[in-house]
Amino acid sequence: MPALIFDCDGVLADTEQYGHLPAFNRTFSEFGVPVQWSVDEYAEKVKIGGGKERMRSILTPALVAELSLNDDSSTDAAILAWHKRKTEIYKGLVESGVMPARPGIARIVREAHDAGWTLAVASTSAEPAVRAVLAHAVGDNLASHFAVFAGDIVPAKKPAPDIYLLALSELRVPADDAIVVEDSGNGLRAAVGAGLATVVTVSGFTREEDFTGAALVVSSLGDPDGEQAEVLEDPHGVGVRGVVTLATLQALLDASRAPSASHASSTRTEIP
Repeated sequence: MPALIFDCDGVLADTEQYGHLPAFNRTFSEFGVPVQWSVDEYAEKVKIGGGKERMRSILTPALVAELSLNDDSSTDAAILAWHKRKTEIYKGLVESGVMPARPGIARIVREAHDAGWTLAVASTSAEPAVRAVLAHAVGDNLASHFAVFAGDIVPAKKPAPDIYLLALSELRVPADDAIVVEDSGNGLRAAVGAGLATVVTVSGFTREEDFTGAALVVSSLGDPDGEQAEVLEDPHGVGVRGVVTLATLQALLDASRAPSASHASSTRTEIP
């Protein structure tokens, strides 16, 4: 059966603005680091893959001197301590319910599970944080059916394809039998670099990014009785009507296996 692989942040829930950003800022405050990112500043930081890497990006020579980070060892130790505390704060925010699941996530996961699809998450975020978001988004029962690939388990983070190549290897699924849901240009490049068809559900931070190569770009997966999916790019002409369904994903997989059918034609097929 096919595999459905999700990114975490911005895909399962709107975690960046309401989870990661306040967790970073609270961590900096607790450790006496004189940095507080605004929403606009953080919009640039999300382009950096990985929380520790985002933290390291603040370390100008002046700040390193102010914090008495005298060598690589002390700097690495500080980053690890900051990131550990940030993950604790973030998990607390997830558990408090301030970040609802994005539209359509629980629905499409249930559809895929009931149809026997393999389910996975592939993220460069810390594994405890990913598991917390996953359980919050789909419930403990469905979350237990997921394989989770997260954190520092690959040499290079997104946009490198490493995390997706690892997932394919561990799941024993060929690239043409798996489809990914991402929300960012970096994530899309990572998935496409691993040969994977990719649906992009844009977030507030990523809507204006370049999604060339995506199989489908939508505002969300949509829910029949809630927010409807707005189609932004539909190069295969699958014709989404308000919700991205499992039939939509299967049609995209079929289209990705047939390059000659990759562009919409006069015989447009709409998927309910």
